[in-house]
Amino acid sequence: MKKNKLNKTPSTENEAVKPSKKKILLGVIIQYLIITFGCLLYAIGISLFVEPAKLSSGGMTGISLIINAVTNFPTGYLYIILNIPMLILGLIFFGWKFLLSTGYATLLSGLFMRLIKHVCVEGWLNNVPLTDNVLVNSVIGAVLFGVGMGLIFRMGATTAGTDVVVKILRKRFRHLKTGMISLVTDMIIVGCSLFVPCNGNRLDRLFYTALHVVVFALVFDWVLYGGNSAKTVFIITAKEKCDAVINRILKDIDTGATIVDAQGAYTRAEKVMIMCVVKPFLYPRLRDVVHEEDKKAFMIVSSAKEIYGEGYQNPEDAEL
Repeated sequence: MKKNKLNKTPSTENEAVKPSKKKILLGVIIQYLIITFGCLLYAIGISLFVEPAKLSSGGMTGISLIINAVTNFPTGYLYIILNIPMLILGLIFFGWKFLLSTGYATLLSGLFMRLIKHVCVEGWLNNVPLTDNVLVNSVIGAVLFGVGMGLIFRMGATTAGTDVVVKILRKRFRHLKTGMISLVTDMIIVGCSLFVPCNGNRLDRLFYTALHVVVFALVFDWVLYGGNSAKTVFIITAKEKCDAVINRILKDIDTGATIVDAQGAYTRAEKVMIMCVVKPFLYPRLRDVVHEEDKKAFMIVSSAKEIYGEGYQNPEDAEL
């Protein structure tokens, strides 16, 4: 008589929780492709707009630009060399995983800056700055810089430099936004650019550099946190209308909701409060749905900057 073998197949629940190796590999590939694209945008903003216009910037980039203006040593190489101590600091506080992604982003950004300058400035293009308008250079450079850095940060990496210091401060002061911490440190570096020799009025250059840093901070925060924002909607409706409103929300908006029993303070009538969170572009449709089902419904709408859960931010992800 044969003995029954123990079933060693993992449970369905465990299989659902543990992602496959193929899925993990695909996630890593996508992560590094986005980091690469972010590094390219960042390098374009600096090499084709900020540096040719003789503007400075914040962080280690600003320090590299200031030293470049004095010594004419290539900015890309300076950027890599100055970031070595910061990478060591990052290793101490955040470990090897952080060092791998940040080291990749730092090295690639520096090489992209050098490559773009070699090809576009010293090579065939030879028409940099693309525009003589310092304001245009300042704003476009800041937008490209901010989008690139935001993408890099969203993928869990940084470009080292003062970004490492910012992440360390964020661990201690979690209520502060990354862009705002960067803004303070960047303004200190920008102030130092006032003492760098330049053509034209130094105060004008300082103003455009400060504008560049402010625009960068706004764009950076928008890219970093914008995808997590949504609207929180509280809908107070009659009990007999609740099912119709809920069904329309689930079907037309395709979002979840929470039902809370309520009572009118004046009439003492039984009410139902429906709470749901929707992306900003879905809110107008939600408002129409509620109005179509219950014209007397009372709605309270507020902005939610951070939402954790299915369809939004994972609470286990590293805090940005």
